Amino acid sequence: MPIMQMPDSLANKIAAGEVVERPASVVKEIIENSIDAGATWIRIDVHEAGLSEMRIVDNGSGIPAEDVEKAFLPHATSKISTETDLFHVKTLGFRGEALASIASVSKLSIQTSEGDAAGVSLELEGGEVVKRGKSDARQGTEIIVRDLFYNTPARLKYMKSLHTELGHISDVLNRMALAHPEIRIEATHNGKGLLKTSGNKDMLQVISQVYGMSVAKQMSPVEYKTLDFTITGYIAKPEVTRASRNYMSTIINGRFVRNIALNKAIIEGYHTLLPIGRSPIVVLSIEMDSILVDVNVHPAKLEVRFSKEKELYAAVRDMIQSHFRKMTLIPEVTKKPEPKEKSEQHVFQFDTEPAHPFQDKGREFENSQQVIKEENPFQKEEPIFLREENKGIETNSEEQGAIVNQEEERPPEEPLKDVSTSFQIEEKVEQSPPRVPMMYPIGQLQGTYIMAQNENGLYMVDQHAAQERVKYEFFKRKLGKPINESQELLIPMTFDFSKKEAIFIEEAKDTLEKAGLFFEPFGNQTYIIRSHPTWFPAGFEEEIIREMVDQFIQESTVNVEKIREEAAILMSCKRSIKANHYLTSEEMFQLLEDLRSTTDPFTCPHGRPIIVHFSTYELEKMFKRIM
Repeated sequence: MPIMQMPDSLANKIAAGEVVERPASVVKEIIENSIDAGATWIRIDVHEAGLSEMRIVDNGSGIPAEDVEKAFLPHATSKISTETDLFHVKTLGFRGEALASIASVSKLSIQTSEGDAAGVSLELEGGEVVKRGKSDARQGTEIIVRDLFYNTPARLKYMKSLHTELGHISDVLNRMALAHPEIRIEATHNGKGLLKTSGNKDMLQVISQVYGMSVAKQMSPVEYKTLDFTITGYIAKPEVTRASRNYMSTIINGRFVRNIALNKAIIEGYHTLLPIGRSPIVVLSIEMDSILVDVNVHPAKLEVRFSKEKELYAAVRDMIQSHFRKMTLIPEVTKKPEPKEKSEQHVFQFDTEPAHPFQDKGREFENSQQVIKEENPFQKEEPIFLREENKGIETNSEEQGAIVNQEEERPPEEPLKDVSTSFQIEEKVEQSPPRVPMMYPIGQLQGTYIMAQNENGLYMVDQHAAQERVKYEFFKRKLGKPINESQELLIPMTFDFSKKEAIFIEEAKDTLEKAGLFFEPFGNQTYIIRSHPTWFPAGFEEEIIREMVDQFIQESTVNVEKIREEAAILMSCKRSIKANHYLTSEEMFQLLEDLRSTTDPFTCPHGRPIIVHFSTYELEKMFKRIM
């Protein structure tokens, strides 16, 4: 067939396939035009999930009468005029595709005016103007889109249920509202309210409209500035999570975007505070020079590229980490309401004489200087639950020999060294004041939870999670900067890989050798390892080596720091006390003290909570001491 240029109507329908994926796409594109026009109020009325009708009204600047018909021509725009402008995009729309694409697959009408005279009205069907007229002089624009995809029935059959399509529209509205709290947005579906914001610039108020008041109360403000970026927004406490990452909203220069690196930075910021498989609720607004971001990489402008992605990643991660380092993150069973006036309430009182044999020890700890001698997580008189024979794992002498310096005889008065590691831990480390209050153990529940109290009420502490956190920080610190040495093996380790894995191993030989792994071919797809880094913990060597290979296959690099951290998590879990293990009072007290000295004492390395707090108020309310 001869080559010929497509008619505009066909080209527009093809473009619509990229820009107008579903009714929510129409809502997004038209609202973006309203925002670019300087609107401070936008109303959206949707019928039958947008398939029947969508009406968007704004009070923006309007379109000049002589330009209204031009606005529906392919690639017609007032926002960029030169190639240079494409690298300094400061508006949400700029390609000139939206109106032409929407009009080509619907029946569209528009009324618009600049406010100083009568405006213009147009009606289009399939992209062709069928009626022209005048409108009133109200400043702003009204666009009505009916019978979407009426002339492309093949597209209609791919639409989901009305409920699903409405969900997509609601998601677009929520994102727009979060990105622009300065704009009043009102939305309805079949006459019933979908969203209503005040436009008073209060992002937290918008969050309460979108996610509910209970979530908004668990959000805290963040702010961070560098030479290139200004980051503001709200992040939820770690106990407020969702199974989907869709609740992480990132806004770049007023544009909601999806960016894998930003999502990873957020997750890395929360780090071990998040349970496995859960994601936080986050709304971050990032302002930067428009030259640092390329928004012209996705048909719907949802994905962007950054020229300083690593710097932005580090800024987001560090902001979240530093924010939580200043907070006490003990979950409350229920929140105490603010009393209207002071009322006499009973609280736990400690007598002048210690109510608990370790209370004096705790007071001395609180009054001590904030320079703590950091030995290993095991004490001079090693409690029963920390001894090797009670760790719930099998450890033979060969395994210990791989990572442990054989313990030498020492005078009885010398503190015992940790038998699970070869690291000598005698340096002093300055720490900030403990973020967990002093707690006095009063008992144990089912050999699993330590019950403790203070003047603020009752605390339940998961003993396994608590010791996991203590040991994780210990192992992470010691595995973080190990001596860069290899350990020769008496018996080489043999690995069988798939063909794909073998190809990647050959490709990654230099990278793997820098990480301390020397793969030696030993047949077809079989390799042997004669040595490995000394920091590999005993019993986990094969697991770590395979993890390093898998990581290179997925990411084309080997992140040794990440591997070390995963090893620290693995070791801390295997070597911590388990449930149904009964402790003495001294062991409980010591574990609580060790937990208080950690950097992040609120979750285990897997993100599970360690401490739960029952306030005195709630306890007395349960027993009807107060009404």
